[in-house]
Order: sequence, then C-alpha cells, then structure tokens
Amino acid sequence: MKKKKKHTESIDLATQSGAANEVVSRYGSAAKEHLVSYSGVDNENGRKLVRGLKKTAGSRINEGYASQNIKQQAGFAAEDKYTARQNAEKIISGSKERYSRTDDLGRVNDPLFDHVLLDEDGVVVLGSGEQMKFVGNSPKACLNKLASDKFQKYIDADAKITVPSDFYPGVLQETEAKIQSLQQQLDYANSSGNKELAEKLKKDIAKYRKIKSLVKDSGITNKEAIEARLHPKISTAKDIIRISHRSGIEQAKTGAFVGGGISLIKNTISVIKGEIKPFDAAKSIALDTGKGAIVGYATAFAGSTIKAGMQNAASSTIRAISKTNAPAMIVTSTIDLGKSMTLFAKGKISGIELLEEVGEKSAGHISGAMFAIVGQAAIPIPIVGAMVGSIVGYALSSAFYKELTTSLKDAKLARENRIRIEKECNEAINYIRQCREEMNRIASQYLSDYQNVFNSAFSDMDSALLSGDIDLFISGANKITKKLGGTIQYENMNEFESFMDDNKISLTL
Repeated sequence: MKKKKKHTESIDLATQSGAANEVVSRYGSAAKEHLVSYSGVDNENGRKLVRGLKKTAGSRINEGYASQNIKQQAGFAAEDKYTARQNAEKIISGSKERYSRTDDLGRVNDPLFDHVLLDEDGVVVLGSGEQMKFVGNSPKACLNKLASDKFQKYIDADAKITVPSDFYPGVLQETEAKIQSLQQQLDYANSSGNKELAEKLKKDIAKYRKIKSLVKDSGITNKEAIEARLHPKISTAKDIIRISHRSGIEQAKTGAFVGGGISLIKNTISVIKGEIKPFDAAKSIALDTGKGAIVGYATAFAGSTIKAGMQNAASSTIRAISKTNAPAMIVTSTIDLGKSMTLFAKGKISGIELLEEVGEKSAGHISGAMFAIVGQAAIPIPIVGAMVGSIVGYALSSAFYKELTTSLKDAKLARENRIRIEKECNEAINYIRQCREEMNRIASQYLSDYQNVFNSAFSDMDSALLSGDIDLFISGANKITKKLGGTIQYENMNEFESFMDDNKISLTL
C-alpha cells in the first residue's frame, strides 16, 4: 500500500510538471529578457547589445561630479531595464512585438528616439518612437526640462516621452496646473485686447497639452534606475523574482485544480466504499488542493528562473534543452527525490531501495517531460494535453525502468518482481476505468438516488476540463460533497483564493 501511494504521488508530481510546462515556458522566456539586459548578450538570438547593465555599472565616475555622473548613467541603465520589462510583458501576454533600443539597431545616438517597437518580422512600427527622460529633481523640474527649447524636437516629432514612475503623476498634475494658469492669462489677455500676448499664450497652452498627451510612465522609478546602475545584479535578480512569483501565482491555480481533481476522484471512491467518512474526505480534498497549489507555485516559480538561465546559456545544447519541459521537471523531480532522501535519512528505506527509487523516479520524470510535449501536440487543449502526456510518460517509463532493474537480480527475484510489476502496470492502465465502473455499480446498487447528482457533477467537471472553467469544476465537485454530507469550503475560485490566503490554515507537503 505504501509503495503504491509513493508511486501515485510521483505520478501526481509528473502531472504537475506537465501542467506547468506552458506557464514555465512563457514566464521563463520573460525572465530571460532581464538576463540579456544585464549581460548585454542575447545568446538565443545571437545578438550582442551595445551595452547592458553590467557594462554601464563599469562606467567611470568623476569624483568631482559623482552625483551628476551617477544620475546620467542611471538614465542609461533605465533604458536597458525598460527594454527588458516591456519585452517581458509582451512575452507573457503572447505578443510577438518587441521593444528595442535604437542603439541596438545600429542607430547609435539617434537624435529623436531611444526606443522603438518592432513587429514580429523585426520591422519598426510607425509612430512607436519613444524618448526616455530621467531629468530634474522633482516633477516640476522635470516638466520645465521637457518644456524647454532643448526638448522641442521630441515634441515636434510626436515622440512618446517616458519619465520616472515616481515623477509621472506629478508631471501630469504640474502640466494641468500650468495649462490652467496659462488659460487664465489668456482670458485676461483677450479681455484686455492684447492680441500678441494672446497668440503666444495659445501656443504655450497647445504645447503643454501636447506634452501631457506624450508623457508616458516608464514603469521605473528614479530609485530603481540608480539601483540598476550601482547594483545591477541585485536589480536584475529582483525583476526575475517578480516574474517568477507571478508565474507561481498563476500556476498555483492550476496546481490546485489538478491536486483537487485527482483527490476528489480518490476520496469519492473511498467514501462510496465506506473506507472513510464524508467529512474526512472533504478534509483530505481541501488538503490535497492546497498541496497542489503549493507544488504548482514552487514548480512554476523555480522552473521559470531555471528556464531563464538555460535559455540564455552560452551552450547551444543547454538552450535546446530549455525548450523542453526540463525546467519544470527539474523542480518536481527534486521534490520527489527529496522525499526518497528523507525516508533514507530516517532509516525507513535501505540504501538499495534508495538507489532503486532514485533511478525509477529520474527515468520517470525525464520521460514525463518528453511525453508532456507529445501530449500537448496530440491534445491541443492548454494544459490538458501536457497533463495527459506526463501521466502516460511517467507511468510507462516507471514500468520500463522496473523491468530493466529486475534483470539485474537473480532469477527468483526477477520472476517475483515481474509478476508484481505486471500487476501494478495493469492496475495503473485500468485505474480510471475501474474507478468509474465501480462507482456506477455501487451507486446503482446502494445509492440509486445519488445517480443523477453524480452524473450532473461529472458532466460539469468534464465541461470544465475542456473549457478551462475552474468555477464550473468547483461547482461540480461541490455537488458531490454536498450530497455526501460534506462541508463546502468555497464556491468559486475567488473564494478558494481567500481560503488559501487565510493565515489560520497551515498546509505542509
């Protein structure tokens, strides 16, 4: 029983790995943009940037003008971070467009633009030019700079002017206040008949209105820009962690969906067979849902970070591996193998058993990762195909591995193991079918009045799996829980998130 439970847990982890493939791939590619921003080298696309945060951080500083030098260089660092952050968001959203510094397009010291947007073919999108201005020591000082004759060329060129995030609201307020002040002066000039002054004020008002329309929040504060100049590694790490955290949060929902769904089937069968009480089943489902969310978060968080590094590695082999499900598989296999190491440390399994488990699980996770890709291609439903592929891949590889290890033992043990493995394989292959058949048989014989509820619930859950409607899946699961006398913990995904955020709940793997 214990061995079967461990095998089931390994398959669950393989399923989580497959389900996380798309999220890890997307967010990992986004995080990779920050590694490019730091190093100035994009190994994946064979590009070398004019500079990166690392090079900017090595710029010389004149001790007599240290503050001015750092602020100026922080502006260069802000350009690199802006490019990385914008491209990361494009990747996460699925857009093929990318931002680029004009310097990196061969237009070094472009007189009008610091950044342009490229379409999926690498062609500059007309009207996308932007000029970054981290100037002034306050929003008002920044606006005065933008309104000066020195910056008139950017306004005439309709360039979007990206300013520090901490200045942006203030710049808008200062601009509006300036427009209102000029309007009052214009009204007075008109009333006094001063046409020359009135014409000048009209032009000034038009200028400030245009500045207001062109100003854009860069998404980077002055403090962040200076940190990127002085501490580029820390700055880069923070951005990668933010992206990985978002990846984890997104995958935690799917992880809860997977963990809760598998647990629902197992516990429902156990309740019908009279092995556990409905309350205990509901409790177990809630716990497994929480565990699934935690594993999903950990898999996506760490997997995204690992993929980012692999995707921009100097080795073409490592970059090729990053395109598979290897990053997510590394995380789940680490969790799985960690359990085996813990059992060995506690003396619950022998050294030989540890080696057998490590070998079997390693083979299983590698195969699961490969089958996740095949499954997603065969079943083009987001997440579902990868999940199915992972389950099949893990189950098959585990069976094959066991068969291979038996050949290393004596004939008697080999025969015993072969019989045991064949039995386990048959059980795994027929598991879902047997569960459904047993549920129908017991329901028809003893719980005929429950039949409609079960059918309706399964129908809802089937539809939820196809459409990706988590609320519908929860609703279907709740139908069974209510019918069996259990307590409903949450009615929809929002309530589940609140349930997970409750500090009183302690979930441990």
